[in-house]
Amino acid sequence: MIYKTVKKAGTLKKRYDSVLEAIGDTPLIYLHHVSEELNTHVWAKVESFNPGLSAKDRIALYMIEQAEQDGRLKPGGTIIEATSGNTGYSLAMISAIKGYKCILTVTSKISQEKIDLLKAMGAEVVICPKEAKGSDPDSYYKVAERLAKETPNSYYANQNFNTENADAHYLSTGPEIWAQSDGQVTHLVGSTGTGGTLSGTARYLKEQNPKITVVGVDAYGSALKKYWQTGEFDEKEIYSYQIEGTGKNIIPANVEFDLIDHYEKIHDKDAAIKTRDIALKEGLMVGFSSGANVWALYQSRHLYKPDDFVVVFICDHGSRYLGKVFNDEWMKEQGFL
Repeated sequence: MIYKTVKKAGTLKKRYDSVLEAIGDTPLIYLHHVSEELNTHVWAKVESFNPGLSAKDRIALYMIEQAEQDGRLKPGGTIIEATSGNTGYSLAMISAIKGYKCILTVTSKISQEKIDLLKAMGAEVVICPKEAKGSDPDSYYKVAERLAKETPNSYYANQNFNTENADAHYLSTGPEIWAQSDGQVTHLVGSTGTGGTLSGTARYLKEQNPKITVVGVDAYGSALKKYWQTGEFDEKEIYSYQIEGTGKNIIPANVEFDLIDHYEKIHDKDAAIKTRDIALKEGLMVGFSSGANVWALYQSRHLYKPDDFVVVFICDHGSRYLGKVFNDEWMKEQGFL
C-alpha cells in the first residue's frame, strides 16, 4: 500500500532559507521495466528533483560561490555562459536570487520551452546558429567569450573548461550515489556534454572502488568518442544532430577520458523513442539526453550481470521537451515516428 512508503513526520527538513538549499540530495529510483529487460538492477539518479529540474543546479551554484569567494564575481555583476539550456536556467535562477544580471548564448537547436524558461528567470538570451563549429566567431562559445570581454564587471562561467564543473559533482553527486547504493554500485552510465556530471561523479566513485565501470554516452555528430579512442580531434565526426546536452564539437576540459571504461554512441531516433518509452513504462518524464543514457544501457547490455548495481543519470525533466520529443508532429518531421 502506498501509505507504507510515506516518510514519517519529522524526517524531512520542512523549511529552507532559499531555493538554493534545495539543491542536491536527489533520489535514486529503481527502473523496474529496464531492469527486467536487461536482466540486471538499474537505478536512476534522478537529477530532475533539483529545484531547477536538472543536474546543472549543482555546478551553477558551486561555480558562482567559488567565483564570489575569490573575487572573480563581484556584487552587481553579470554572469555570462554558453549553454544548451539547463546550465543557463540554473545560472539565471541563482542570479535572480543573488541579484546578478545574466546573459546566455544558446544554439538554434534549443527547444522553445528552454528559451521561454530562461527569459522567465530574467536572462537575456542570444541565439547562435547550431551549424557553427566551436572555433567559428558565430558559435555560441565564441559569442559568449566576446560578450564577456565587452561587458564590464562580468563573469564567464565557462562550464566546458572551468573544472569546478566536475568538482561540484565530485563533492556532491559522487558521495550521494556511494551512500545511496551502500557502496554496492558497479556501473555508472551517463552522457558526456561538458563532461562534468559523469567525470566528477566517476572520479569520486573510482576512488572508493576502482573496479566500478564507467560508461560514457556520446551522440552521432559529436567528436568525443573518437577522441577517447584515438586522442585526436576529428572534425569529420562533427555534423548536426538533435540530442541536447550530449556530445560536443569541441573537447571540453571537464571530460576526464581516462575515467571512462566504455563508450556508446547514440542516434537521435533511438534516444527520442527511449525518452518517450521511459515516461510510458517507468512513469518518469525525462529529457532527451536521459533517453540517450538509458538507450546506451541496451547497446551495452553485454557489460551487465544479473547481480550488478547499475546507476544511470537522468539529467533533466521532460517538461523542457514538450515541443520536441514529446510532440508527435515534431517526431514525425524528424522521421522518428
